[in-house]
Amino acid sequence: MTEKPPLDSTEDRAWLGEGQSESQLAAVNGPDGADDDRPAWDSKVQYVLAQVGFSVGLGNVWRFPYLCHQNGGGAFMLLYVFLLLIVGVPLFFMELAAGQCIRQGSIGVWKHISPKLSGIGYSSCMVCFYVALYYNVIIAWSLFYMGNSFQYPLPWEHCPIDVTTNDTVRECAGSSPTSYFWFRKALNITNSIEETGEFNPIMTGCLLAAWAIVSLAMIKGIKSSAKVMYFSSVFPYLVLFIFLVRGMMLDGAIDGITYMFYPKLEIWGSVQVWRQAATQVFFALGLGYGSVIAYSSYNPVNNNCHLDALMVSGINFMTSVLASLVVFVVLGFRAKNIALRCVAENLGLLNIMTTQEWNQDLVKQGWPWIVTADPSSVPLADYRQWYSEHGAMMGANITDCSLEEEMKKGVEGTGLAFIAFTEVMALFPASPFWSTLFFLMLLNLGLSSMFGTMQGILTPLMDNFSLLGRHRTLLTVSSCALGFLLGLLFTQRSGNYFVAMFDDYSATLPLIIVVIFETISVAWVYGTDRFLDDIEVMLNWRPPVVYKYLWKYVCLLSLVGLLAASLLRMVFKRPTYTAWNQSTASEMTLEYPGWALAMIIMLMVVACLPVPIGYLLSMWKSRRGGNSRSEEGESPEVHRELYTKCSSNEQLDSNSHRRAPSEEDEARPRVVFLPLGHELYRLLPQDGEDDDEEQDTGV
Repeated sequence: MTEKPPLDSTEDRAWLGEGQSESQLAAVNGPDGADDDRPAWDSKVQYVLAQVGFSVGLGNVWRFPYLCHQNGGGAFMLLYVFLLLIVGVPLFFMELAAGQCIRQGSIGVWKHISPKLSGIGYSSCMVCFYVALYYNVIIAWSLFYMGNSFQYPLPWEHCPIDVTTNDTVRECAGSSPTSYFWFRKALNITNSIEETGEFNPIMTGCLLAAWAIVSLAMIKGIKSSAKVMYFSSVFPYLVLFIFLVRGMMLDGAIDGITYMFYPKLEIWGSVQVWRQAATQVFFALGLGYGSVIAYSSYNPVNNNCHLDALMVSGINFMTSVLASLVVFVVLGFRAKNIALRCVAENLGLLNIMTTQEWNQDLVKQGWPWIVTADPSSVPLADYRQWYSEHGAMMGANITDCSLEEEMKKGVEGTGLAFIAFTEVMALFPASPFWSTLFFLMLLNLGLSSMFGTMQGILTPLMDNFSLLGRHRTLLTVSSCALGFLLGLLFTQRSGNYFVAMFDDYSATLPLIIVVIFETISVAWVYGTDRFLDDIEVMLNWRPPVVYKYLWKYVCLLSLVGLLAASLLRMVFKRPTYTAWNQSTASEMTLEYPGWALAMIIMLMVVACLPVPIGYLLSMWKSRRGGNSRSEEGESPEVHRELYTKCSSNEQLDSNSHRRAPSEEDEARPRVVFLPLGHELYRLLPQDGEDDDEEQDTGV
């Protein structure tokens, strides 16, 4: 028998003890004693693509570049890498190892450690459902824009004409063609969240199409979604590289990259920057969703999950850097164009304001281009030099034209994808091609993350409820249908404000709380030494001892600090959202009304509620079970000694270097993380084999 160290404390033994053998049995035979016919990945490449596809999402393209832009460029990247190594990778490795070890979804994994922890998995499912609701709306927006890209010129390239006045539409003239198309044509948005408005029929149809795609891709579980991953995970990289090469040929590209990498080390003294970097690490890897656990649970038990953790984290970071390069190249080109238009407009005003004699003086002073017939040919640097010397005498109408100031106007999220990028692509030759390519990339980025999010919901439910497991197709279709119906909230005219609400508040705090409980469960309840023992049995080598201290202290304290900082920010800074004012054709910041604040609080409470409910239910069941056994005169230890961990000689490594168990160890009932008989798991027959020849996993 493989020796296991004793539980860390008497209290831990009391907390874990009751019901452990039942969850062990569930890990072996399924929740209701049924044979486990768990699917498996066709190949390691398929699994890695799935994990990368889930972790690399829209946030890598429109959130990470914005954070670099706002927080010191290269200095923020260094801070991000530091937090990724000491917090992100250890927690990611922990989730991968737990899922692969127990071969269950998020509910089953934490229930296996203790039934009192089952609520952690249900909270993960709730947050996944929140995210799936609004994430698919973003996919619907991408579908809408991709459909409108098949026309020339692009519909957001010029302002439309008002047929009643035969003039440019006022709202478009006051903003820009891309802003007008986004807020009025795509969203037909209201002025605030309190003005609900009717449903947007086009967006409702796009949302239905988005849920249909997700449903069809996942209808057969990982067997079908994994095949889609080959395209949806790889295609965005191809597009990013194409955009990078094309972007490097643009005027202003080098200025954008210089702005991106120029380090501002003073930002390291800001608590807000540390909070943003930690939050980005947290969400970039998809921690707490349960999707990482679900995907890894389909792996063979001896898969090198440590290498997977390092590889996926590295790919995720490099993707963020690649996306940032593309974004800054494009924003540099955009800023240069805006600055040159500013120069042309100012020179046009100067030609109107100045007299012929003054123009002659300007020529004598060495500024002949001031009176040039072609203002667009004037170099930006020459204009700025002239303005620095003579601008103060020109009055308020003549302004400075600074590329750096334009670059400082950071854009993120939908503003980056649907306004800034569309504006730039309209300037490209063959603009419909580039627009179609860009939104097809967004569509694939969103879908690959969406598959992982849905897997974080479906896998735990099928693992823990055998009825649902037997009706996988019906569960998948029903979940997607429910998601579409609830997603109608986001397709009304004020729907964009609810998307922002869900994005900002529905997942952040609940996920941090979930991962805090996950870390406590592994590091303090189960014990890091015991966890590392189980990983050693799986991998045939023991991970570095540094993980023990990272899990127990560094990760846990970092998560608690992140939770405290996020809570304090919410308390001292009333939640706000950005609204579009139709009359002024501009954005404005508004505070959420009282009912919206109540909705935010309700979303967070409902997501966190399963954790205490699961604990209380388990306590109640334990007391009922204890009373029953005492009435029957049965010791609670009688049946627990029947379930012990199989020898590592029979599992993975006949030459294990563990010491032989003592008599005291043999007499002690064991509480183990690695499921009984895990050596009997084997991959199911893969595609190309006759379905009739499929057998169960032998458990």
